[in-house]
Amino acid sequence: MLTYDVQVWGIRKRANRARAYQLRWRVGAQPHSKSYTLKAQADGRRAELLTALRNREQFDTVTGLPSSELHEQQSPTWYVHACAYALMKWPDASAKHRASIADALATVTPALVSDSRGAPAPRVLRRALYSWAFSFRIAKDGSLVPRTQHEEPPPEITAALDWIARKSIKVNELDTPTVLRRALDALKLKLDGKPAAANTVHRKFPVFTNCLRYAVEREHLPALPLHKVDWKAPETDDEVDFRFVPGPALARRLIAAAGSQGRRGQHLHAFFGCLYYAAMRPAEVTDLRLTSCTLPESGWGELVLSSTSPQTGSAWTDSGETHDSRGLKKRARRVTRSVPIPPVLVRMLRDHIATYGVAEDGRLFRASRGGRVTNKEYGEIWQEARCAVLSASEAASPLAEVPYSLRHAGVSLWLTSGVSPTEVARRAGHSTAVLYRFYAKVIYGSQHQSNEKIERALETAEGTE
Repeated sequence: MLTYDVQVWGIRKRANRARAYQLRWRVGAQPHSKSYTLKAQADGRRAELLTALRNREQFDTVTGLPSSELHEQQSPTWYVHACAYALMKWPDASAKHRASIADALATVTPALVSDSRGAPAPRVLRRALYSWAFSFRIAKDGSLVPRTQHEEPPPEITAALDWIARKSIKVNELDTPTVLRRALDALKLKLDGKPAAANTVHRKFPVFTNCLRYAVEREHLPALPLHKVDWKAPETDDEVDFRFVPGPALARRLIAAAGSQGRRGQHLHAFFGCLYYAAMRPAEVTDLRLTSCTLPESGWGELVLSSTSPQTGSAWTDSGETHDSRGLKKRARRVTRSVPIPPVLVRMLRDHIATYGVAEDGRLFRASRGGRVTNKEYGEIWQEARCAVLSASEAASPLAEVPYSLRHAGVSLWLTSGVSPTEVARRAGHSTAVLYRFYAKVIYGSQHQSNEKIERALETAEGTE
């Protein structure tokens, strides 16, 4: 119990004692004492206790310590706290976010050590933290436990985790600017010491910040200390570089070429069509089901999207599968999104269903050998299509570099066609703010069309006067 009822007495000298100088004080009704060899030591400690009293600190009746010293003594190490934070976040986080948390913590934790003597190789320590310390499994009793308690780690992993547990600094030391800066600067570097991409830093920084907030919540820190350091993440340019986004003609040629890449390509022809004509995310297409499709014999159809299955790796999913079944990105689980689709995509999907049918759970797209479509499979097909369509110099450039370029191309087509940004954002599953941030050049580039419409309306109004 903490109390202000404290009295510090004078130093008493006891003869024939190795530690002859005894400091005594009372906290509440509980007496405390400590003996010292030298009087100067006793005087110094007495001065510390009196300073705490003058600063209106409470004292702990059990230990006799001022609250500041008690807090420091009880502070866990950063490593222990980071593990606790990752465990707390795990149940409600998506598989992709779990991996992102582990990635950020595995970047910061090696920088928060007392010294580097006996340190394991950086890659071994990184693997130990990312794949073992910050990864969890469901035990037989249904509880979440660290992977190290669920299976036996290799000896080098055990040694690395033992080292970081011994060398990790205490959480309250992050209240010191020099220590805090070490952690922040670590976010800017890759494992090889080279600067990390700006987007990578921006992805990791919120994880570190939230971990600090959790330390404040658990009273390991008095307040969030970030304001003590003049540090900021590198600037990012979120705008899509439209020099490398395929136009309508090139997009059609690439989709056709992808469908011509043997049996695998034929099977995923309509998959690439969904990326462009419906501006879907790849993870949304992999989870597209027959019940979500309205595909009339002629005219426009509709897709009602409600789920996504991003590929993250079996270590991060509850099911142990490589794909994580989730709701739409940054939406509540049951929220749906309606996307009208043009006749060309309706025909592609009808042909796909007629040729390949659907999976047992109703999914339209499967790998050529069964199972879910993987990033690797559609990525390889896309690269083959690029080589077939683009010139050597174009193929060496970032032009249509990844399948996601088709989604950028689809959204750009809608905007340049005159569809309002609000409707484009709704169909693409963006917020309007995000749409303006990523597609600003396309939106502002089409302003002249709006200006011409306004000018014609003004001229018409003048003509009627």
